[in-house]
Amino acid sequence: MACYTPIKPSKPKLVVGIVVDQMRMDYLTRFENHFGNGGFKRFYNQGFVAKNHHFDYAQTKTGPGHASISTGTPPAVHGIIANDWFDKISGEEQYCVGDDSYQSIGTLTNNGEKAPTQLLVSTFSDENRLATQSRGKAIGVSFKDRGAILSIGHAANGAYWFSGKNDGKFVSSSFYINTLPQWAADFNTSKQIDTYLTTWDTYYPIETYVESGPDNTPYETTFKGKETPTFPYDLAELAPENNGYDILEETPFGNSLITDFTLAALEAEALGTDNDADVLMVSYSSTDYVGHAFGINAKEVQDTYVRLDLDLARLFAALDKQVGKGNYTVFLTSDHGVAHVPKYLMDNKIPAGYFKEKDFVKELKTHTSAYFDTGGLIRDISNNEIFLNHDKITTERLDINKIKSYITSFTMSFEGVAMAYDTTELLKMNENNAIIERLQRGFHPKRSGDIVFVLQPGFIETRKKGTTHGSAYIYDTHVPLMLYGQGVRKGTTFERTNITDIAPTICAILGISNPTGTIGNPIKEALK
Repeated sequence: MACYTPIKPSKPKLVVGIVVDQMRMDYLTRFENHFGNGGFKRFYNQGFVAKNHHFDYAQTKTGPGHASISTGTPPAVHGIIANDWFDKISGEEQYCVGDDSYQSIGTLTNNGEKAPTQLLVSTFSDENRLATQSRGKAIGVSFKDRGAILSIGHAANGAYWFSGKNDGKFVSSSFYINTLPQWAADFNTSKQIDTYLTTWDTYYPIETYVESGPDNTPYETTFKGKETPTFPYDLAELAPENNGYDILEETPFGNSLITDFTLAALEAEALGTDNDADVLMVSYSSTDYVGHAFGINAKEVQDTYVRLDLDLARLFAALDKQVGKGNYTVFLTSDHGVAHVPKYLMDNKIPAGYFKEKDFVKELKTHTSAYFDTGGLIRDISNNEIFLNHDKITTERLDINKIKSYITSFTMSFEGVAMAYDTTELLKMNENNAIIERLQRGFHPKRSGDIVFVLQPGFIETRKKGTTHGSAYIYDTHVPLMLYGQGVRKGTTFERTNITDIAPTICAILGISNPTGTIGNPIKEALK
């Protein structure tokens, strides 16, 4: 009788996905003079870099971004249309991972009442669990619950996120586990978190951060209890006025804490130490919080990336030691980009501005009620979408098309709005228009509104200082994609790649099925 000798597959023992929240592509070149060779530059020097990588839908936000990375499909399919949205049935706000039918694990707060139940498709991690008969492990880690949950999916062994304020610990949900594993509980009691309530000063001399603006500008917010947004920041002193442990999220130490916890998970879960491929998803959230508060031109943002580079080097060193070079695959991307602070652009004579959302909502409701001689026609306005009261329109036998037409025209006339569409008509459009196509990919029929509008380039919703993201413009869509390790060839491409191409590329490396909703394609240039 012939003996069967199994052939060792040429695939990684571990896939590590790194999502750097709110990372623009140009940060890689802007800050590279302060990067060492062990972090970001390992991708550049030894991996594959897609330099023209984009989100191909509107609503470039954390929830949809993480979901699209892991599933290979846009919100139109996976259903995560925003971080939260108006639920047409209940009339209430639905958080993208909110689900109070599950209990908190590791905390007495409700911070663990979360689950991926709103995610309508599988992730590449889910597919790997199926392909390995659940032998391959799957772990997700983030400061944000949605960052951990939507990146790792449904069938994971664990998803962990940070519970701040007075809690100061990593927690999970009964959707995934019944109790914290001992290693996670030990991490929470180790007081490692408290070591980061220290002084935040620049890692390198501040005068070397010439790629950023002055340390004190009118475009930045600052912590409560501190008069100016200037280094150094005494975090222990500022914490009581800034929601306790939550202050860490707005500093680079939040990323260092995520790295610490990730390394604990890597070792305790023995990831990448057998022949069944494991998946570890790590989402660094502090880059987003710092970016929102200080704006992309701030020295605080630059220092956050300088320190993140060191954290990535720590992670790579641990992977080399435990799994071994050539035995794992890593990719790094972002969940969205970010806009310049509009006031900064305006002061530099560049077109930009602020959309006065509160004024818009008030005026639209007032004018619509007056024109149709009845109130309550609009149920909700959120995420640049307008939801109509269909029951009232039907009961009063009003012409819904006339209402849509009026609201669309009024919206278009408001300062800061570039375009507005009746979504019924939007879905029928077959124009060679990138913005329209991105709106279509971001639209889910059961969750999205009746009318959608787009702000002018450089405009954001009114805020006193700082900045945000969410548009379909290039500053929000252009993000890094870099791959390194098993199955990845060294090189670069300027060919356009999309966020939905990541999951099928990883599935090709693993030799498994794509997630159930995937529309993207493997990036052939990146594969050996």
